[in-house]
Order: sequence, then C-alpha cells, then structure tokens
Amino acid sequence: MRFWFAIILVLSSPVFAAPDASLRPPEKTSKGAATQSVPNAAVPATLNVNGMKVSLRPKLRPRKFRRIARAQERLRQKGAVCGDLDIQGDIAGRVTGERTGCGIQNAVRVRSVSGITLSQPAVLDCTTAQALKSWVDTTAKPALSRKGGGLKQLRVAAHYSCRTRNNRAGARLSEHSKGRAIDISAVRLQDGSLITVRNGWNGKDTAQAMRLLHKGACGPFGTVLGPNSDRFHVDHFHFDTARYRSGPYCR
Repeated sequence: MRFWFAIILVLSSPVFAAPDASLRPPEKTSKGAATQSVPNAAVPATLNVNGMKVSLRPKLRPRKFRRIARAQERLRQKGAVCGDLDIQGDIAGRVTGERTGCGIQNAVRVRSVSGITLSQPAVLDCTTAQALKSWVDTTAKPALSRKGGGLKQLRVAAHYSCRTRNNRAGARLSEHSKGRAIDISAVRLQDGSLITVRNGWNGKDTAQAMRLLHKGACGPFGTVLGPNSDRFHVDHFHFDTARYRSGPYCR
C-alpha cells in the first residue's frame, strides 16, 4: 500500500523546467569583477537616452576620409612629405631645441622640391617646405632656364638651428630655431656650373638672374634678405615664413 502511495505522489508532482541561466559560475575579469556572458542577440543595436535613440554600433570612417588616408600613405611610400609628391624627404616628427622657444612640432627633412635637389637635407616645417617649392616653380626655374641647361640644385647654407638672429648674443631667436627658415648660398646648373650669391649678385652675366631669385621669393616667404640688406647676408639669401601685418619684409 505504501509502495503505490509513493508512485502516485511522484506522478502527481509538477515538472520543473531546466533553469535558463547556466549553473557555471561567472568568469572573473582582470580586476576580479564577475562578468556574465551575454549572447550577441541580446545586445541592443540602440539605446534610448532621453527619448532619443543612440546607436551602440561603431561607425565606419566616411569613404572620403578613407580615400585621403590611403592617398597619403601612397605618397609617403613614394618619399613624399607634406602631402605633396613634389616635396621629397622624410618625416622627422617633433624636434626639440636646447633652449626655450626652439623646436618644430611636425618637422620634415627635405631632400628635393619639384625635382631640384638640395645640397643637404633641410629640416623645416611644412609651411616653409611648401613656400620653397612655390619659389622654385614660379621663380627659380624660370629665372635660370636659359643658363647652363637650367637649375639642378640649391646649395643650402642653413636650415633648422636653435640660435639667435645672426648668432648675436642677446638677440631674439631666429626663425631658423623654429624650422621656418632656409638659407641659400648658391645654385648649381645642369651643366655643373655654380653661381654663388656672393659672386653672382653683381656678376656681369648673373646679376639679373640673382635679383629675380631675390625678388620672386618676396611673397611665398614673409622675410627675404640678400646682399643689399646687411653685412650678415652678403653671401646668401635668407628666406623665412614669418608673417607681418604690413606684408612681406624684403631687402
């Protein structure tokens, strides 16, 4: 009798469904906090914030910016800097100086502009590198197009240097100390001949070309100094991209 009573009791008991949640204990994160695995389907695509739907899905970069990034990478692989295939060199990055006020945030080391090589790589900022290219294209090449087969190389006398103006004690920092200046002491032509600023400025066959080089830099550059400016520039052109309210300063 007791046996049949036990059977009836088991058959009449309610059937319990398996629990939804896993009996496995939650995993621990690196900080010791418990985390619960959630199926992807349970993660909402949007979140309602103050009555506005906010997407929780990451947004892809617009195609325009992806194309620009790919183009810049191709230029970099071809040796271009400042986003210009005509300015060849290397990215120097942040350059720090030995004193307060010196240095360049995003420097480049320029080897050539528009096919014209530099006698030594010049460390500049991109604004100055682009001004140099503009001067080469619009002035230097045309001015020397009928001499020795045309322009081949620029002789660089100075570029980035943490120093004062004209290296004078107590003077203000030069634009060279900020990567915004370049000094050119001579030009080399395709036939190998060299025209220096010192000798060419008043040379019989070179004076006109030298003055065109000087005058044409006034605009692309904010400061242009040459042999007629002072005793510190008798043998080179000083070009920098400083800007003045009254316009370019050219002497």
